[in-house]
Amino acid sequence: MSSNESNGNKPPRKKKAARKKAARKKAAVKPSSKKAPVKKKAAAKKKTAVKKAAAKKTVAKKPASKKPKTSNSKSKVAVNKRRSMLRILGQVALLFTLIMGGYLIYLDAVIQSKFEGKRWQIPAKVFSRPLELFAGANVSQEQIEYELQQLNYRRKKDPNTLKPGNYARTDSGLQIRTRGFDFWDATETGSNISVDLKANAVDDVIVNGKGDEIARLEPVLVGGIYPAHNEDRVLVTLDQVPSALIGALLAVEDREFYEHWGVSVRGIARALFANIKAGGLRQGGSTLTQQLVKNFYLSSERSLTRKINEALMALLLDFHYEKDDILEAYLNEVYLGQAGQRAIHGFGLASLFYFGVPLRELEVQQIALLVGIVKGASWYDPRRNPERAKERRTQVLSLMLDQGEIGQAEFDRVKNKPLGVIKKPVYVDERYPAFMNLVRQQLKQDYRDEDLRSEGLRIFTTIDPYAQHQLEKTIAKQLRSVERYQGEKYQTLQAASIFTSANTGEVVALVGDKNSQYKGFNRALRAYRPIGSLIKPVVYLSALEKGYTLASLLKDEPIEIKTENGELWRPDNFEKVSHGEVILQQALAHSYNQATASLAMDVGIEKIADRVVSLGVEKDLPKVPALALGAVSLSPFEVATLYQTFAAGGFYTPLRSIRSVMNAEGKPLQRYGIDVEKRISPEHTYLLTAALQEVVTQGTAKTAKRYLSEGLKVAGKTGTSDDQRDAWFAGWSGSYLGVVWVGFDDNLKTELTGATGALPIWAQTMAGLTQVPLKPIQPESVDWYWIDPKEVARSKPHCDGAVFVPMIESTVPTKKSSCSETGRVFNWIRKLFD
Repeated sequence: MSSNESNGNKPPRKKKAARKKAARKKAAVKPSSKKAPVKKKAAAKKKTAVKKAAAKKTVAKKPASKKPKTSNSKSKVAVNKRRSMLRILGQVALLFTLIMGGYLIYLDAVIQSKFEGKRWQIPAKVFSRPLELFAGANVSQEQIEYELQQLNYRRKKDPNTLKPGNYARTDSGLQIRTRGFDFWDATETGSNISVDLKANAVDDVIVNGKGDEIARLEPVLVGGIYPAHNEDRVLVTLDQVPSALIGALLAVEDREFYEHWGVSVRGIARALFANIKAGGLRQGGSTLTQQLVKNFYLSSERSLTRKINEALMALLLDFHYEKDDILEAYLNEVYLGQAGQRAIHGFGLASLFYFGVPLRELEVQQIALLVGIVKGASWYDPRRNPERAKERRTQVLSLMLDQGEIGQAEFDRVKNKPLGVIKKPVYVDERYPAFMNLVRQQLKQDYRDEDLRSEGLRIFTTIDPYAQHQLEKTIAKQLRSVERYQGEKYQTLQAASIFTSANTGEVVALVGDKNSQYKGFNRALRAYRPIGSLIKPVVYLSALEKGYTLASLLKDEPIEIKTENGELWRPDNFEKVSHGEVILQQALAHSYNQATASLAMDVGIEKIADRVVSLGVEKDLPKVPALALGAVSLSPFEVATLYQTFAAGGFYTPLRSIRSVMNAEGKPLQRYGIDVEKRISPEHTYLLTAALQEVVTQGTAKTAKRYLSEGLKVAGKTGTSDDQRDAWFAGWSGSYLGVVWVGFDDNLKTELTGATGALPIWAQTMAGLTQVPLKPIQPESVDWYWIDPKEVARSKPHCDGAVFVPMIESTVPTKKSSCSETGRVFNWIRKLFD
């Protein structure tokens, strides 16, 4: 027996028998033969083959119906078409998404680059010098009030209730509440200033309760240097804007500004409903952000494309930046008026343009008017359309009332107030075009024109508005007078003038045309005309430096001088009369040509020409004998440069129109200091000044005494060119130097002299200014002596022919005159019968 059996691995026989029995039962139901399934499969295959063959025969003999197959085909084609269409649409959508994405990226770049970069080209602002007030200052009450008016200060009756920008008269002078200003050297806050005045001078200044102080008014804005597009604005920050203005602006233009995302669906719907109800376009749906985008980035074109761009860019702008930043940009960008060719942008400038005051000083009704103008600056222009502007202002005030920005009481108080718009804008393009021409000329030495037009520089100049006013007024008055007496021919008579500070060379007034607002040819800088006798002080200075004295005798008699080309030059006196022997001082005072020519020949023409250059005239001069009588053409500016050295006590200083330049952030860029160089000795300066004072007291300029007090002791010189084609006068006091030219542009004869044409303008301008007398410092080596010119000896007051002149000690004669007491008695008796 095997181990498997002994172990029971084989099934027992009973179980085997049972399995066989079960298999027999199964076979009875289904044959269990191994060949049966094979036959069945073969039969099935054969049957299928027969059916297929029959189907083929049927198809060959008779076409089968195509209905089922056509339906399936069409369904498949439709599905394919739909799939193709969806595929194309998907591709188009993808392409559109890519294009729009790229376009949005482009718009986003545009938005950020301009908003974060230099937003505006800010023109340079040009200011006058500030009026300084201190004890002893030679300033009249009239001058102070004039400058306050130029600054648009409001005069009030009660000096105890003044606000910034107000002033009042008091028993002793003026009470002023200043606004404060960012000067080049310090930032000054508004102050309460009391100015006591006596006899056209400041007696005391009290600042915020403290006496003996120094105060200064803010400078007057006199013009600007503008970019090519002529947009102008005064930038303001949000904290400088009155809250009432912000409230009014949002109430009228965009109530949901701080809620929407740059575009307001509710605002558009509200505007649409209002327009349908009104039967026309009455209200816009643009937000402040959209308005800023349109003004700042886009054009004013009315098109769907522009409107879509506006909306997209507004969303992007709102996404990137804070609401306050957007609002501040809008306040500086919005267009609010037109001043000639210059566009007024932003509320900061509009406040000055319409009301003449800074933004912070605006009252509620003024704010409402400015906000109303936003809708249409030309349509609601308060100067051209006052009734329309007032109606619009009332609408804005009503909206402010509805939105709770103002109360009913305040609405009732201000709704009927006058518009309060100043007649002439304080902020004009250029108040003083001739002076601005000089400022530009001097700035170009240090700054590019592009920087002047776009960097927002603040330029502090030397111009004195009151002196400029006096000069302009006098020129207009005097030329009208000449025309009235001389006839229609003199309608084209012109004038130019420059006034400077006698000590510093700062240009305080400049006129280049009889029409002071004319912006064309500037005669003060560019009219080069023969100066005539204005050159004679240089001739006499050269003689004094050579050793002549004011008492030296000269021969005023006919003289012939042979020129280099062989011609004879025969100068003649203006009156066609010779005077024989005259002292040097008299020859200069009466402007004797023959005596001067003779003196010049002795001194030397080359020396005289070199002396003119050394005194500040940078020009090649003709070294001919006629130079001694003014055969050289200079501009009024060049003449002023020459005479400035005389007025400044012998010290040369270039004439300047600029004190300081600051950048837009208030940082000083450059200070224009005073460059001084000694060109004439104190002794000779003193002698020449004394001689030129004699010109006014006894000589050709003695008619100045009609206008000026003798105590002013001014010095000066008349000048008349050949055939009286040019009339000149140059002179100075202790405060001012002035040069005046009068003539025709076409060089016609004027029939005027320096004394009748130019001197009246100079003298009347001087009379209108508060100033100090001319008291030159007398050097220790100079004293006054009575001199007998004929004997060249020291004399006494009673002696016949004696003159009282200053002399340098080294030139005083040691000889004494033979005049005695007997001579004194004889002279006294003779005078009784004269």
